[in-house]
Amino acid sequence: MSYQTVNPATGTLVETFPTMSDHALEEAVATAHNAFKTDWRKRPVSERARMLSKAASILRERAEEFAQILTLEMGKHIMEAQAEVGLSANILDYYAKRAEDYLAPKPLKDVPNAEIRIEPIGVLLGIEPWNFPYYQVARVAGPQLMAGNVLLLKHAENVPKSALAFAKVLEEAGVPKGVYTNLFASIDQVGHLIDDPRVRGVTLTGSERAGTAVAERAGRNLKKAVLELGGSDPLIVLEDAPLEWTIGSAMVGRMFNCGQCCVASKRMIVVGEERGKAFLEGFTAQMASLKAGDPADANTSLAPLSSERALNLLLDQIARAKAGGATVALGGNRIDRPGFYLEPTILTGVTEDNPVFFEELFGPVATIFSVKDEAEAIQLANNTPYGLGASVFTADTGRGRKVAAQIESGMVFVNRPFGTEPQLPFGGNKNSGFGRELSEAGFDEFVNKKLVHTDPVNTHPFAAIAGA
Repeated sequence: MSYQTVNPATGTLVETFPTMSDHALEEAVATAHNAFKTDWRKRPVSERARMLSKAASILRERAEEFAQILTLEMGKHIMEAQAEVGLSANILDYYAKRAEDYLAPKPLKDVPNAEIRIEPIGVLLGIEPWNFPYYQVARVAGPQLMAGNVLLLKHAENVPKSALAFAKVLEEAGVPKGVYTNLFASIDQVGHLIDDPRVRGVTLTGSERAGTAVAERAGRNLKKAVLELGGSDPLIVLEDAPLEWTIGSAMVGRMFNCGQCCVASKRMIVVGEERGKAFLEGFTAQMASLKAGDPADANTSLAPLSSERALNLLLDQIARAKAGGATVALGGNRIDRPGFYLEPTILTGVTEDNPVFFEELFGPVATIFSVKDEAEAIQLANNTPYGLGASVFTADTGRGRKVAAQIESGMVFVNRPFGTEPQLPFGGNKNSGFGRELSEAGFDEFVNKKLVHTDPVNTHPFAAIAGA
């Protein structure tokens, strides 16, 4: 296995990076373990914060440079790439500013002589995907480095330049060697890392298959794991939602990052047959208006998929959906031009017995359903193995919240397709994984919340029981 940069807009191989040797991997783990034990965990929180704030400043100062790497490697539209750089910087700043308060000892209200101290647990392994090469890493690095943990980061094989760029930012910000280490590691090497007693936890964003393998191996080693495994998010359109506005929002929800987003709106569920027809007509018109082009050009409205593999997977899913009785209402074909472009695609008539009904469609492919009422919409929304995010559109926000309470997912957004900010916890349930990133919840996953109970000299061993 090698790490390669292939330009998705042209299909051209740009550069290849070799997988690291076992010896180099052992050196990386030993260095990280030593950095944790002798340096990073002992540094004042203010020092760690200064370095992460500096990293955020570097990202902002050279935003165009870092954005261009994303566009080159995974075909991200340049404006979305710039937004990702800015969001990543905001995440680092968020944790740098909040860590000191979070890490301060917390008294227990009912026990005046007891407190909870929050301590790091050691070397962590992060396994991250290609669709948001900086943002996904910042979600892990921000809270974990500020908590005093150190991080070994194995990135996706098709974004090596992005992986190196993020590591270089932290190095330039003054983060000591071993605190954050980029690994061009193989799958077998990752397995050995999970087994290594010096590695105390693992976090992964990826497929169900990868999550199952990582969780099983981490479990055998009694190690904490956090998994974010994608989704098939519903977008419910209630009968009172203004249609034109909802369609515009649904377009953003489906087509952001060319649809390659775990929390994208993938299944549009419209209440009412006539409303369903109107939604399909309006959504089709907007999808059909997208034009493929160079993702480095701000005027392009349809970027390529990240790889030929991703393109072929979607083409296979579309073919299987059609063979299973679905209608291809729009698109469905590879675009005849260099690069990995797929026509914006809409599927209707995807019934529960269709082979793709329970699958995630990771790209510019939407499925649209019409249902008779709110109850049927909620039932269809929950009829999925996934449970990452969801959206509800309605003129009545109170009603929207009541519907949101009935959806089986980690996140629900009323009157917006999705959202991610440093302050908002991110994560799902069911086959979308477990654990949370971002917000204060991002601190909580890989720390030891230690009880310290202090009594005066000569306290009776069973004083608390006697007093009760």
